Amino acid sequence: MSYGSLDDDAVESYREAGAVLVEAMNEAREMVEPGRTHLEVAEWAEDFIRESGAGIAFPVNVSVDEEASHATPGRDDDTEFGEEMVCLDIGVHVDGYIADAAVTVDHTGTDDLVEAAETALSAAVDEAGPGVEVGVVGQAIEETIRGYGYTPVLNLSGHGVERYDAHTGPSVPNRGVDRSVELQPGQVVAIEPFATDGRGKVGEGTDEEIYELQHERSVRDRRARQTLERIAEFDGLPFAARWLEGDGVDMALRRLKRQNVVKGYPVLKESDDALVSQAEHTMLITEDGVEVTTAGIHGFD
Repeated sequence: MSYGSLDDDAVESYREAGAVLVEAMNEAREMVEPGRTHLEVAEWAEDFIRESGAGIAFPVNVSVDEEASHATPGRDDDTEFGEEMVCLDIGVHVDGYIADAAVTVDHTGTDDLVEAAETALSAAVDEAGPGVEVGVVGQAIEETIRGYGYTPVLNLSGHGVERYDAHTGPSVPNRGVDRSVELQPGQVVAIEPFATDGRGKVGEGTDEEIYELQHERSVRDRRARQTLERIAEFDGLPFAARWLEGDGVDMALRRLKRQNVVKGYPVLKESDDALVSQAEHTMLITEDGVEVTTAGIHGFD
């Protein structure tokens, strides 16, 4: 099987990242149950990834009910799961080569909302391949979700994945688009349908626990300088505020944000406060099809 511009080492690293992610996800999703805390699940998954010899591509996202993305617990967060819809989004890298996947665990009784996203993902994987326009993939997602009586989240999309960068082109929409780019051999893409019983738009909330280095520059404040040295260890990938330790670190992080050294990722929420489900796989585009690196997650393939 030919992988276009990807060499054998890159392909193997993408596969290894996917294998670690599948193990982490299968265990973590079983931990999502009433009475257990968000922080316990996130830290377990992140520790598992590190102990497996891989790296964390971004903080484990634990999004609840109307939250669609960018939610991760804070340092001392004791929030427990309840009768909620919980999306887990996990990213793993091996030598910078990333796997990204998400599942939704439902404790609300709205099982077909989860099924809508998972079936849409399956339809998208079946549609994807070299020479296929991303708008055609989006059409498969939209038709599947609307067939369940729900709405795709229209202003979120799948994305390309490159070394040490989990969000690159091409954008893979969650709706049909008339004119769009074609998938090419050698590309790695993460396809992630979001389904909702709202109108299908998300906006930024006020909570913010995930950050990313934006510009490396000198800073005068000693604490901010020390914090920046720690941030540099994350290889330019997103990090959680709770990963930083020490007195004054939160103030230093705010200072770095004001100076545009780091940027924050506010939690994205469905604008009607409606429930959101998500399903996601990462795949390599080959000369004659696709290889899903995150296949094997319990509940969907």
